[in-house]
Amino acid sequence: MSGEFVVSLAEQGIYTILLVVGPVLILALAVGLLVSIFQATTQIQEQTLAFIPKIVAVLIGIAVLGPWMLTTMVEFANNVFQNINRF
Repeated sequence: MSGEFVVSLAEQGIYTILLVVGPVLILALAVGLLVSIFQATTQIQEQTLAFIPKIVAVLIGIAVLGPWMLTTMVEFANNVFQNINRF
């Protein structure tokens, strides 16, 4: 097993992580931005108001995108296990 192979495997792993987590993080960022704009315009500075909508949005995002996320992770794990003889 060469160093290039290890770097390639790590690169594929990081790419898969970013691909799976990216949509949920973007959703949390968008909801957080909307809540911040709402708080700035209404001058409501409640701390829980910032967290509850983000948590709900992330849970909905995971429920909607969950099958795709799981499929992507299983495909990566399957690829690793199929190529285990190269390790």
